[in-house]
Amino acid sequence: MSQVKIGLEIHAQITELESKLFCSCRGNYRDQRPNTNICETCCGLPGTLPIINKKAIEYSAMTSVALGCSVPDKIIFYRKNYFYPDLPKNFQITQYNVYGFSSIGIGGSFELDDSRKIRISRIQLEEDPGRIAYLEGGTNARNSALIDYNRAGVALIEIVTEPDFTNPKEVRLFLNKLSLTLEHLAVCDTLLEGSVRCDVNVSMNGGNKVEIKNINSFKEVERAINYEITRQTNMYKRSIKIVSETRHWDDRKKITFMSRSKEAEHDYRYFPEPDIPMIVLGDKFIANIRNHMPELPNQRFDRFVSGYKLSEHASNILINDKKLADFFESILKLYFSPVEIANFLITDFKSMILDDAESTGYLKNMKVKPEHIAELVKMIAADEISRITAKDILVKIFESGMLPSEIVNDSNSLKIADEKILMDAVESVFNTEKSAVEDARTNHEAINFLLGKVMKYTSGRADPKIAMRLINNKLKKPNA
Repeated sequence: MSQVKIGLEIHAQITELESKLFCSCRGNYRDQRPNTNICETCCGLPGTLPIINKKAIEYSAMTSVALGCSVPDKIIFYRKNYFYPDLPKNFQITQYNVYGFSSIGIGGSFELDDSRKIRISRIQLEEDPGRIAYLEGGTNARNSALIDYNRAGVALIEIVTEPDFTNPKEVRLFLNKLSLTLEHLAVCDTLLEGSVRCDVNVSMNGGNKVEIKNINSFKEVERAINYEITRQTNMYKRSIKIVSETRHWDDRKKITFMSRSKEAEHDYRYFPEPDIPMIVLGDKFIANIRNHMPELPNQRFDRFVSGYKLSEHASNILINDKKLADFFESILKLYFSPVEIANFLITDFKSMILDDAESTGYLKNMKVKPEHIAELVKMIAADEISRITAKDILVKIFESGMLPSEIVNDSNSLKIADEKILMDAVESVFNTEKSAVEDARTNHEAINFLLGKVMKYTSGRADPKIAMRLINNKLKKPNA
């Protein structure tokens, strides 16, 4: 049986920073014209000097702690020398474990949902290269690429795992859980284009490892690994030697293709960055990071279950979307009814945002605010409106941004509790649904059909408890 080993190199931008890692250019380069978010420093012009972004060190140290890594007392930066068109200086300022110094984080672990731990080899802080935009023809075509240096110099956290994964599904689960951790740390908005990227190393039966680059999404990571395992398996069967190389993923053809032979670490000619002195962190810095750590997903899950008495299922759904979990807790500040609010968000609200949930600002840009949901759930709890009416009102809130009480007053949507009015509705349903009435006399579940017809007759405004009592009473009358 083939033994598969998979290791990851995840690159997460520190999107919360206002500026780049070594200069004052904007950290958020998106939606800017190509090559306008650049300066002499991030372009590597002669005579320029990098100035370290202190907040970047804090964010990367916090990420290291969250992933169980040790943070050293002192760190230094190195030059990683290689030529590639998106690297304006022809070297990258990064970190490296050598000469008695280590990266910002070493020797951690991250637990999967099945309690199996994935070892973290190191976490390092480095600068992002520019972006190559391939024209039609993709990475195989010659003379078909444009380069945008707006991204060059953006602060990047590289998370390198040991080859502890054995199948693509594990990798996908790990990446999803890691992204959620980065979001809760407020380090990285993972929904932003290009904010989290992943390179994959795959080897089989103790052979040479193959690196796969240019993978655009976690879904494509899973597909690329599946393809590479199949490719290497077929090569083993045919006794073809697998060489150590870098391959790219073609997400249109769904194949990997050879890019270049794989460099060894000594090919990069690492040496200490002469323009950035040693940085002494010290015990107080690390203790301060630990004391001010944001709440991690697992901690938040435990709090939702124990503090708010939510089910594990509901807690998982909320926490797996940090923005929705934050929205939920904002509503609780206005009306504390955790179980009812969570159920409404999960069943009614979430079904209306599925198309927008992949957008980074989908909650911020909506007309629905915490005060809308708080008032709506409060009206349901007070028996002023039914759940059916509440859903109709929610649709109108999405469209207009009006408060539920305003919509109710405009549309006269309050629940009908008047027995005379409801009895008229019941009589009408009994007259038009004679077959269902007969069925309901012997089959109790069929009564729900009659109740549904009454609700429809009253546009969802009937008080279901009163309507159900009236239906049962009428069914008991022999001549009804």
